[in-house]
Amino acid sequence: MLKEIAPRVARVAVVREAGAAGIGQWAIIQAVAQSFGMELKPINLTRRPDEVRGAISSFAGDPNGGLVVVVSAACLVHQNLIIELAAHYQLPAVYPNHTFVSSGGLITYGADISNLYRNAAGYVDRILKGEKPADLPVQTPNKYELVVNVKTAKSLGLDVPATLLARADEVIE
Repeated sequence: MLKEIAPRVARVAVVREAGAAGIGQWAIIQAVAQSFGMELKPINLTRRPDEVRGAISSFAGDPNGGLVVVVSAACLVHQNLIIELAAHYQLPAVYPNHTFVSSGGLITYGADISNLYRNAAGYVDRILKGEKPADLPVQTPNKYELVVNVKTAKSLGLDVPATLLARADEVIE
């Protein structure tokens, strides 16, 4: 999606939290990035805003960069800072969920959070009716949403392809 909305991007910083979840996401992104000929750089977040600022500003020093922000607690903690830095350094970015894009981020493709909560309610019901939590199957998201912030795209000098807008579940003007 990043290459589709910002075709000149050749370098991508993957903003993540180091650890088990970050490693799995990193491996998947590496596999996909090779097919697009993109250079990757991991940015491992900590809880300190000054380190986030330093890492993103250092990456932004070279041209044709973009960001992929993955799901993690640290990314959520620094959500507004990451969006602010992406705008300041004119870095197109793909975010993990709707809240980033409704707060000014460019684009998201991720699990529909509302749908996850609805599914969780079914689990709570089953537990209250006597089922053991350990006996319940692990579920993965079954509904994803694509949200594009056209206002942010314009501020980055990007033209959002009509094909991307047609696929979007929501377009923020």
